[in-house]
Amino acid sequence: MPIDDLPDGLSQRDLHQHGRYQSNKGTALRMNRYSALIFDLDGTLIDSAPDIAAAVNVYMAERGWPELDVAYVEQFIGNGPRRLLLDIFIDKNLPADDATVDDAVQCYIENYRRNPAGKTRFFNHVEEDLHRLHKAGIRLGICTNKPHALTHDILRILKLDEIIDVAMGADAVPACKPDPGHLLAVVERMELEPGAWAYIGDTKVDKKTAEAANAPFFVVPWGGGGDVPVEPHQRLQRLTDLLGHRR
Repeated sequence: MPIDDLPDGLSQRDLHQHGRYQSNKGTALRMNRYSALIFDLDGTLIDSAPDIAAAVNVYMAERGWPELDVAYVEQFIGNGPRRLLLDIFIDKNLPADDATVDDAVQCYIENYRRNPAGKTRFFNHVEEDLHRLHKAGIRLGICTNKPHALTHDILRILKLDEIIDVAMGADAVPACKPDPGHLLAVVERMELEPGAWAYIGDTKVDKKTAEAANAPFFVVPWGGGGDVPVEPHQRLQRLTDLLGHRR
């Protein structure tokens, strides 16, 4: 800027110092941004309830039991296949002994893997926001109670495997969410430093997991997010809000 155009009282040296301050400030803000984000999958990134319900209903039909609505099945999602089926059977007063549940889980997984994402969709803006976070240099991970192999099948179909560093399903660890060891296993695999990452989900199970791992937690507004009690600053409108959060 020519010296004649400087605001009153501001020298060329002042301008140089101000510009350097603004540059350093921007660098500091980027440095204080989370360097990694770990997400739940079902209900957080994708609406997979229609495919989950379809897989459940194959078993229901084989047993001659009534078909279940997607909205009904959706309320039981989040604790893994066994809890999903057990909770449904108990709620419907159906046989819920170990042998029945074991058989149902095997059937469910086999049928789910035949068509794992036929009706699955991203929630609004999620796909583009994940790519924006990735392009901003933020590493991305997945911690989900979905079976591990099935998780990777779906990530490949949705082409998220191209931007997700690490994804670990329920059967990839000794104990799944809400056990914090599940989330911390993802952190260890990603080689993340304490305080450099946050967890994002849509259920009370996700919140409990993050709290047990002593990790920052944010909740999405879709899926079951509206029912999770958190502080206002922990509620996201979309995933790119995380670009403005500092650790």
